[in-house]
Amino acid sequence: MLLAAALLATATWSYGFAQEVPVQSPLSITKSKGSVRLECHLENSSEGFDTIHWYQQKENKAPERILYFSGAKVVVDAAFQANRYSVEKVFSRKLYILTINDVTPDDTATYYCAYWHEHRVFGTGTKLIVSDKANSAPTNAEILQTEHGNQITYVCLIEKFYPEVIRVKWTDDNKKEVTDKVVKGDAWKATKEDEYSISSWLTVPAENKGKNYNCEYEHEAQQGLLPTQEKSNWGIETLFPVLHVTEATPQECITETYRGNGTVYNRDHLMHRTAYLVYLILLLKSSMYYLIVLFFIYRTWASTRLQGKKA
Repeated sequence: MLLAAALLATATWSYGFAQEVPVQSPLSITKSKGSVRLECHLENSSEGFDTIHWYQQKENKAPERILYFSGAKVVVDAAFQANRYSVEKVFSRKLYILTINDVTPDDTATYYCAYWHEHRVFGTGTKLIVSDKANSAPTNAEILQTEHGNQITYVCLIEKFYPEVIRVKWTDDNKKEVTDKVVKGDAWKATKEDEYSISSWLTVPAENKGKNYNCEYEHEAQQGLLPTQEKSNWGIETLFPVLHVTEATPQECITETYRGNGTVYNRDHLMHRTAYLVYLILLLKSSMYYLIVLFFIYRTWASTRLQGKKA
């Protein structure tokens, strides 16, 4: 997963300001053979960099440098085959492209570009999966809504996609990213198949009920945008179901349905799915409380034991 990028990016702060994090694309690549191209873009930098490094990070291992590109020359580290790697620089776009030839399953890893400017600054990363299994777009994407007191919580649920690498964010109608009171979950594997799901929560004041927010997701196989408010100029193909949790009779739960992406959902189905997500949150909180209690029990036991030895 690309979580390691957040850890590696801790070195990007220098002298009170942040260095630009290179933007890498695509987010992931799934391929069985042939060559792949990984892009590293310094889009906001006022200058290009003469030296760019590329790293490979396999699962549960530290990043290992593959090569560095300096003055139009590629220098490949001894652990890698020089004839399999090449780098192209597009100076006008501040773009650096790494090409890996004849990929094999052993090349499965996350790849980072990096540069030095007071500190080492890593890019956002691209995950390469060398496999005969092709990527697949989400089979369902929807927004669930619940109101509690003076708050509204939107749950963006994206289901059954491969690979697990996906980027999800919330934006307003001005395309500005919303980060306040947003909870982003990790992708989970809900079935025995290699299919993953993910959810993200946005909580807003009840007075913002009429305001529209968008859940945007980016996946190797598809990009999508789900609005919290329906708009009259959208066709039925682009409408997504929105769950409003209110009091209802059993008959209403059966007959009231929502249509989106060609699939019909009844209220009861969506409420069960929301309950499942809430259960996951409560389970996580319970685990945290359990660990805290164990920690204090251990401290008390260790202190008592130490006092006994001194006596």
